[in-house]
Amino acid sequence: MTTALIAEDEPLLAENLRAELATAWPALDIVAQAGSGTAAVELALQHRPQVCFLDIRMPGMTGLEAAQAISEDWPEDVGALPLFVFVTAYDQYALQAFEAAAADYLLKPVTSERLAQSVARLQARLAQPTAGDATLAALRQLLTQASAPAPRLRHLQAAVGDAIELVPMDDIVYLEAADKYVRAVTAQRDYWVRVSLRELVPQLDPERFWQVHRSTVVHIDAVARALRQENGTVLLELRQRPEKLTVSRVHAIRFKAL
Repeated sequence: MTTALIAEDEPLLAENLRAELATAWPALDIVAQAGSGTAAVELALQHRPQVCFLDIRMPGMTGLEAAQAISEDWPEDVGALPLFVFVTAYDQYALQAFEAAAADYLLKPVTSERLAQSVARLQARLAQPTAGDATLAALRQLLTQASAPAPRLRHLQAAVGDAIELVPMDDIVYLEAADKYVRAVTAQRDYWVRVSLRELVPQLDPERFWQVHRSTVVHIDAVARALRQENGTVLLELRQRPEKLTVSRVHAIRFKAL
């Protein structure tokens, strides 16, 4: 029996999807239902479903962010990652992006015909031994597409005492999320910037600043070497800092030349 999780912050829509799935996929076992992205991550790691239906717009953590967190924290000994189905009200351009990334989606309100197509697609992918690899590839592309373009930053404004210090982007070794702040690390010191990493990432040059974990972005020129680990992650050794940075499985493909 295939297991699944539903994450939807609107109870009526969640129950409607559950009822439609009961008709379209009678053998599917809904093992958990979440009302937020954070709860979806916790329940997915607890119940380890094979399929996750994630609403895109949920309070706190979006469906895309929840999928990323689930993928990065998924236990190695469990097997393949779950397949993610994003429930969305995005416009046609975004829907085309979802399809190009080979990840399925359901457009609100969910229709019986479209759900039947999704069920057939999911059943076919679950029969493939490399379904987890396809999930990672699709998720990486979706995360990239979800970041709206913005003017590239040339420096960060960091509060230092009573002053605002302008930190050149070239001096930054890596950026680390810390609740509503970002810790900007240079070779000599750390700075704290009052902005979330999610807000900051679209303003970074993607050729120079690589997201290697949902909470970490590294200046690729500051990386000395990458070391692949047995669990599928990668450790980055830095040129001017002693600490090592962990690259999650979602982003480890960027170092596939190892």
